[in-house]
Amino acid sequence: MRAILFFTLLLILPLNMMAQAMETGFLNRTLNHDGEERLYQVYVPADYTADKNWPVILFLHGAGEEGKDGLMQTAVGLGHAVRKYVDRFPAIIVFPQSRRPGGWISTETPLALKALAQTHDEFSTDKDRVYLTGLSNGGFGSWSIAYNNTDQFAAVMVICGYLSARDIAREIPADRKFPMAVPGAEQDTYETLAEKLKDKPVWIYHGDADSVVSVRGARGIYAALKARGAPAHYTELPGIDHNSWDAAYSSEEAVEWLLSQKR
Repeated sequence: MRAILFFTLLLILPLNMMAQAMETGFLNRTLNHDGEERLYQVYVPADYTADKNWPVILFLHGAGEEGKDGLMQTAVGLGHAVRKYVDRFPAIIVFPQSRRPGGWISTETPLALKALAQTHDEFSTDKDRVYLTGLSNGGFGSWSIAYNNTDQFAAVMVICGYLSARDIAREIPADRKFPMAVPGAEQDTYETLAEKLKDKPVWIYHGDADSVVSVRGARGIYAALKARGAPAHYTELPGIDHNSWDAAYSSEEAVEWLLSQKR
């Protein structure tokens, strides 16, 4: 009898240890980028198990959350929505953090893709349900990543994003070199992006009173996408300034749409 009990405990203990070791919620993670350790966060649902493949969302924050703490990027936008509406997000979410100057340009977009790749390696993920979203400067980064890595994502959701200097509502100093999210001449950037993403499900959110990133950019991108028959959605929020992300990420319809897309 004691022998049976002993072997039963041997079988049960490893299962209990695995359950205790399974971390969920917002988790601290690190990666090596350009020879430097960088901090980021991964959100793992409370009911995560490794016996099924989970959808993954890559989120790019705005300029206000740039830094080195590895935490601020979860405070605004998607992270805030996850904490408020946790049941709406049955997905693993990757929260990389960019730094000044520039945010999601130059060497910082590869950082985001590295964090995504590490997440695929660590967790059980569904590579046919990988989604890209970002706000403001992260919207710029989302357009850039989507253009250069189109086949990697099932859908793209961009909030108050932009493509180039002409989309910025504020005056930019003449001597400042401003990046472009996609290559090509200034006048055909919308068309260049739309041609690349014409088969990709896209949802754009923008406030019509945005004083930071002009709504004309969102309108131009959407028009170029629709002209090509793209499966694009556009929500323009009347009277809303730059913060269109709270409305976007709290929209049950938009979140359900995003998570329903498959590559």
